[in-house]
Amino acid sequence: MCSIMGYCSSDADLELFKTGFCETISRGPDDSRILDTGKGLLGFHRLAIMGLHPEGMQPFSLGKNAIVCNGEIYGFEKLRKELEQEYVFQSDSDCEILLPLYEKYGTDMFGMLDAEYALILYDGEKGEFLAARDPIGIRPLYYGYDEKGAIVFASEPKNLVKLTRKIMPFPPGHYYQNGAFICYCDITKVEGVLTDDLETVCRNIHDKLVSGIEKRLIADAKVGFLLSGGLDSSLVCAVAARKSVQPIRTFAIGMEKDAIDLKYAKQVADYIHSDHTEVIIDRDIVLSSLRKVIYYLGTYDITTIRASMGMYLVCEAIHKNTDVRVILTGEISDELFGYKYTDFAPDAEAFQKEAQKRIHEIHMYDVLRADRCISVNSLEARVPFGDLDFVKYVMAIDPEMKLNKYNKGKYLLRHAFEKDGCLPEEILWREKAAFSDAVGHSMVDDLKEFADSCYTDEEFAEKCRKYTFAVPFTKESLLYREIFEEYYPGQAEMVVDFWMPNKEWEGCNVNDPSARVLANYGASGE
Repeated sequence: MCSIMGYCSSDADLELFKTGFCETISRGPDDSRILDTGKGLLGFHRLAIMGLHPEGMQPFSLGKNAIVCNGEIYGFEKLRKELEQEYVFQSDSDCEILLPLYEKYGTDMFGMLDAEYALILYDGEKGEFLAARDPIGIRPLYYGYDEKGAIVFASEPKNLVKLTRKIMPFPPGHYYQNGAFICYCDITKVEGVLTDDLETVCRNIHDKLVSGIEKRLIADAKVGFLLSGGLDSSLVCAVAARKSVQPIRTFAIGMEKDAIDLKYAKQVADYIHSDHTEVIIDRDIVLSSLRKVIYYLGTYDITTIRASMGMYLVCEAIHKNTDVRVILTGEISDELFGYKYTDFAPDAEAFQKEAQKRIHEIHMYDVLRADRCISVNSLEARVPFGDLDFVKYVMAIDPEMKLNKYNKGKYLLRHAFEKDGCLPEEILWREKAAFSDAVGHSMVDDLKEFADSCYTDEEFAEKCRKYTFAVPFTKESLLYREIFEEYYPGQAEMVVDFWMPNKEWEGCNVNDPSARVLANYGASGE
């Protein structure tokens, strides 16, 4: 996954920088390096995925300029060929193209990248630092200011806790220059609504998703797949299996007594002939992992923490027991095609606004979950549903077509692969179950029961009163917030709020983020 950090001041305290930077060495355990530019520090922990030789180690330098980047740049070969006329490359790393690209195009280069990335760049000619993040925020980046007003960037909040009073997420689709954050891409902005017919739309959904999966299979390190048995991860695995010469490696996790998805994941694995591994967990494992998972995540959000328990533990097993280094996952589909609660959207305009909101905020929720659970186990996450071309296309589809008028959620995505035959019909048309619930209804119940045991009603009411932002509203949310505050005191504004269904919609004014509490959950939990 890699970890980057930049302290943009000639007065930067090297030892303090090192202390913060060491917090994320698990993101890049292969090698570490810190560069003093004379105007500030750049740090890089490497997880070698593309260009495994030492020449691919960062920071990269070109003349007076230097850069660190945590990212994957898809189709970089084409840009590299163009740049080779003026620049001699020293490695096979995709990220080595960035400095010559900057010298040629300046900040216009950010809009040219088909990539998931976060970078910090030192422009030696101007003596200034720049930073940028991909349009969805798949790769993490945070910032804050030291006591003298110098800006500090880092991959995770834990890098910055001792360096700044207030830590904030770097806005996706922006670059930072001369003290300002400038938007270079709003991925949700629709220039013109598509008026294609249903079959054309579904054919394009199919082809663009397949393309997004294909490009994410390219790696010099070994690739694996998280398989929940739900629609999204199953599609990623099925397409990848067809594109791979050898059986792909799939991994599923579930509670020992009531794992909903294990049987469906096994059904998919058998159908696509993958090399499949099941990881079984129980209540003790979940509860004993809770505190460290909240520390790794840097959030107090209920649904993010619940869903992270299974994801963290399956990734831990992959790290300990295999040589897989890259993991493909199914995040970002729900934000585009709808959750269970978006069935209650009052009209197409409301559905589209909700999708825009969710995509803008996903870097604080599902994308954060995938990044932390995977990277803390020294793995790299790749998210095919976050392919920029795919996201732009789906956002532009007439929202009337995306509403659940078909008596089946995510109908467009399901229909797109209906003729493909890549999945069993039962999986393709199966009702959605929330990942945290599908690991086992008992897991969420165990977490809630444990939280209930931690506070009396009087203690709960008293402790909630000390919070003014994102005020806890259940004992579970209070427990998570108190653990969060131990590690990230006063940093709750890193997350905009608790992830919840849109309470303004009829049928969605609930007190729990799980789809289980919605009236339309139905057969999802079977």
